[in-house]
Amino acid sequence: MLQTQNLPWRAALRQASRSNCTKLTTRSSSRYLPAQCTASLVARPLHRCPSPPAALFAYRSFSTSLSKQKEKDPKIPPEPLDEGAAEETDELKKLKEQQRNREVEGKSDTPEPIPPRTGSGRGSAAGGGTGGSDGGDGGGKKRKGSERALVKPTIPDVYPQVMAIPLVKRPLFPGFYKAITIRDREVGQAIADMVKRGQPYIGAFMFKDEGADKDVIDDPNEVYDVGTFCQVTSAFPVGADDNFAMTCVLYPHRRIKMTGLKPPAQAKEEPSVAESTLDESSETPEADSAATQSKGDVVASFEESTEETKTAQGALVPTILKGRKVSIADVDNMVEEPFDLRSNKTIQVLVNEIVNTFKGVALLNPLFRDHVSTFSVHTTMNVGEDPVKLADFAAAVAQAESHELQDALEEMDIEKRLSKALELLKKELISAELQKKVADDVNARVTKKHREYMLMEQMKGIKRELGIESDGKDKLIEKFNEKANKLAMPEAVRKVFEEEMSKLQGLEPNGSEFNVTRNYLDWLTQLPWGLRSAENFGIQHAREVLDEDHHGLKDVKDRILEFIAVGKLRGTVEGKILCLVGPPGVGKTSIGKSIARALNRQYYRFSVGGMYDVAEIKGHRRTYVGALPGRIIQALKKCQTENPLVLIDEVDKIGRNSNHGDPASALLELLDPEQNNSFLDHYLDVPVDLSKVLFVCTANMDETIPQPLLDRMEVIRLSGYVSDEKIAIAEKYLSPAAKEMSGLKDADVVLEKDAIVELINKYCRESGVRNLKKHIEKVYRKSALKIVTDVGEEALPEAAALTEEGKAAQQESNKNENDPKETPKNIEEQTTEKPRVALKVPDSVHVSITKDNLKDYVGPPIFTSDRLYDFTPPGVAMGLAWTSMGGSALYIESILQNALSASSSPGLERSGSLRDVMKESTGVAYSFAKSIMARDFPKNRFFEHARIHLHCPEGGTPKDGPSAGITMATSLLSLALNKKIRDDVAMTGELTLTGKVLRIGGLREKTVAARRAGAKTVIFPHDNMSDWLELPENIKEGIEGRPVSWYREVFDIVFPDLDKEAANKMWEKELKSKKGDRKKREQKRKEEEEEESGDDDD
Repeated sequence: MLQTQNLPWRAALRQASRSNCTKLTTRSSSRYLPAQCTASLVARPLHRCPSPPAALFAYRSFSTSLSKQKEKDPKIPPEPLDEGAAEETDELKKLKEQQRNREVEGKSDTPEPIPPRTGSGRGSAAGGGTGGSDGGDGGGKKRKGSERALVKPTIPDVYPQVMAIPLVKRPLFPGFYKAITIRDREVGQAIADMVKRGQPYIGAFMFKDEGADKDVIDDPNEVYDVGTFCQVTSAFPVGADDNFAMTCVLYPHRRIKMTGLKPPAQAKEEPSVAESTLDESSETPEADSAATQSKGDVVASFEESTEETKTAQGALVPTILKGRKVSIADVDNMVEEPFDLRSNKTIQVLVNEIVNTFKGVALLNPLFRDHVSTFSVHTTMNVGEDPVKLADFAAAVAQAESHELQDALEEMDIEKRLSKALELLKKELISAELQKKVADDVNARVTKKHREYMLMEQMKGIKRELGIESDGKDKLIEKFNEKANKLAMPEAVRKVFEEEMSKLQGLEPNGSEFNVTRNYLDWLTQLPWGLRSAENFGIQHAREVLDEDHHGLKDVKDRILEFIAVGKLRGTVEGKILCLVGPPGVGKTSIGKSIARALNRQYYRFSVGGMYDVAEIKGHRRTYVGALPGRIIQALKKCQTENPLVLIDEVDKIGRNSNHGDPASALLELLDPEQNNSFLDHYLDVPVDLSKVLFVCTANMDETIPQPLLDRMEVIRLSGYVSDEKIAIAEKYLSPAAKEMSGLKDADVVLEKDAIVELINKYCRESGVRNLKKHIEKVYRKSALKIVTDVGEEALPEAAALTEEGKAAQQESNKNENDPKETPKNIEEQTTEKPRVALKVPDSVHVSITKDNLKDYVGPPIFTSDRLYDFTPPGVAMGLAWTSMGGSALYIESILQNALSASSSPGLERSGSLRDVMKESTGVAYSFAKSIMARDFPKNRFFEHARIHLHCPEGGTPKDGPSAGITMATSLLSLALNKKIRDDVAMTGELTLTGKVLRIGGLREKTVAARRAGAKTVIFPHDNMSDWLELPENIKEGIEGRPVSWYREVFDIVFPDLDKEAANKMWEKELKSKKGDRKKREQKRKEEEEEESGDDDD
């Protein structure tokens, strides 16, 4: 692939030649060159094109290589002319004769003048041929007479066939050097051989595809047909042997057009570039002299040949290219359309505009300014006199698309070419202006910030010198000392504080360690060392506060009052950790607030639900970025007292199985009265006394609390509210708060008591009051909407409720939201902090929510009945269950699956999402029921032939526990006796195989559920009699408690008027044996015994 790049416009070689030339004649046009400069200048059209740095390198590298070899060996004969070279002219013979004469006369330090060539002149093809300066001797020493002289070859006007080299992205323009890189070894070898033979001419054509990556042209359609005829001024390898690369410096002479293409030939491999130039070659008569070059990067230079290229009549493709894998193109010169510069005003205007545009771009782009200045220095004529060269220069330096540059190259109308070049320059000017604008904006911002920074630093320095202000560290130290003097720090803490202060004084304010130490001292001095709030141990005050915030919960309030009474006698309440356990919505968190208010303590709450990082409890170590103390230390900082009340919420939902430690284990030290007097936080790393902190934890259940943690807390259980308590809470707390929040505080809107009862019975049956609160708020919101809708905007004008700023905001909101909006300049004046004016509901408005119209506000009832069965059929018994939400009624259903007959076989099927313990209770109840029937009703052979299905409704809810044992047995016996159970009886209790009824839990919740379900009698184990006696009277009101120890007592309660004679004969007709049934049963029994014996044998 050919990689091209713009070379900077440098004329080091020409400048050197001008400075070193000695004027020997009186004619101003005569110039003389030193001997060391001749070899490179013989092919340089100095008046046509400036010389790049590559040419300077070529002049230094190529000028003396051959002369030095011949000086070492004077016997080397002159090199013969290659094939296709022109014969020596008379002028060349004269030059050789002069050379021999100088050698005879001896060495001379004075350089000989370069004789002018008769063949020099300006070509007529597009882009112009090159005449140029004269050549001369190129060695520092005199060569032998047999040595050939170095002469400048004439650029042929017509060259029908050239080796075609493809370019990428940018074409070449006549008169301006370009360096390209050749990576194809075969192409590079051919170029090196052509340079050595004195025929360094190629055709450069640009690829149409910018992604092309090769050095040969396989198809003429791959490139544009218009290119440039170029001369290779120098070529030298730059890559290793395994990664070939050659850099060639090209000088374009004129435009050419491809008329035909010979793709690369399939020829045998040729020697490498180094071998063809440095090693012996059979085709090159100069092998002997070239072999003396032992080292060097230089491949060849066309100036070392004495050949002259044939004229147009004899120009042919060099034989060295025959059979090589290179592209050879048939080309024609392109002739520019004639123009008259003086008469064509358009061209003059375009030239002037291009010059002005050059000036504009040069002012903005330093690199472009360098190109323009170099071009103007090395142009011997006025730029306005040569529009062709000006247009090519403009296109050559412009950064444009490849097709735009190619259009400028192909254009032969000078006027159009100037127009296209001007268009490219205008784009360059726009790009330069945009780049300059962006750079100026960035520089302005950076300069402003830098200036402000420097001024601030200078101001700080001046203030420090005058003693007006320090760097802030002294004030910081003074502030910390002032805070510490007001605190009663323990001795250990005081020692750490002083050490950290000494460390802070020696640190630089800009260092990272300074910030870490400052933050640590800030936390250390913000803790309330020795500061406590005055506690209030008044029992009457505490009772008033608790009754004001909560209704009912007598046992909880009594326990809290006991706790306060002990603290009054001891003078402190330290050493106690309370844990409030109960269903959601019963007021656990609000009770913690009430305790803090009753004791006059600061209140702080944080939740550990889902917490998995132990650092949240004990803090992060100071080595971490952004480290903070734990939540307990943060509580002390916020409360600013040593004795706040800290509520740890959701302690039963703390995270487990974490990679960051176990927070539950971290709470062990925190909640242990024997250890928390010297609690060590990871961040502070000093002991902190937490013994004066009153910790209150909350949980929904204590089963999930780790046992070591549960042992450190005193558990106070909160049961669910009964209907009476809910009604009182709704009337006293929930309804007034919801009415005020809905903007109906002074309005005549009444929620009747029967509506509240309806809400509790048919919408909100849970143990807590959170759902009830939501429904009451919904009722008042609907009422507010109804009032606004019915009364209308006339009675409640919006304008009266708006300030002037509010009106403007309303008008703005009425506009189309899609319209673009800009922030007004006087936005601060329009912004207001005045609250909206509350509307007053007219006195004529009266709203009453009753039981009849309640569904208009909250929708249809969720629970249509208080109980699943109004009349329980045989086989159905109502049990009682405990859940985390409170208690609920649990019905047990039993049915006969198949028709009962003497031939039917027994069985039991269970369903209803029963867990393992409850499944075992089903089996125990089934076995016990069979034993009861066999003992008390021997003629009732129901269980011998009945296939039964036992089910617990609400199958989506998992059920477990042993407390439904007596309920299951009662359901099975009811089905066997075909006798329904009393409708108003609910029961709970664990049953054993012998009929013993064992203790259960949650009797309060179950009693509340039984009352809600309409039960009048509750059967419970006698061992729970103490729990029954502790129940408040409002819960037991209307319910008869029947403690039992054996199931016989349960049987007598649920079947009080059972006819034992009839029960004993039940199912006698269905189970009566028919003729042949006995034999069938015996045969079936034998088959079953045989199958069992066969299974045993297996």
